[in-house]
Amino acid sequence: MSYYFLLPVTFLRFWFIEAPVSLIGFFGSVNSAFDRLFSLTLLFKTFFKPWKNEYRQGLVGFSIGMGMLIKSCVILVDLTLFFLLLFGELITVLLFIFLPIATVYFLFY
Repeated sequence: MSYYFLLPVTFLRFWFIEAPVSLIGFFGSVNSAFDRLFSLTLLFKTFFKPWKNEYRQGLVGFSIGMGMLIKSCVILVDLTLFFLLLFGELITVLLFIFLPIATVYFLFY
């Protein structure tokens, strides 16, 4: 019987504390999968290495320079996609948190 009186508090704790923490944890795993899928950290680690492991005499400098150019373009695209993903995640969390508030607002006004 006393559980029914605690139901609003249980809902508020779930909606505003437990669910956003779980949602942020899920988005952390999505970001980790994005990093592995687009190999963003690997591109940063191997930035000053040739793109195709070209080590012939006279071509090493060109290969390193071309690799840096190609990796710069790929890193720029990857970072753009990653920031779009982060923006979408932020919007999703904020919409989730403000959904009950907006519902109550639109019910009374």
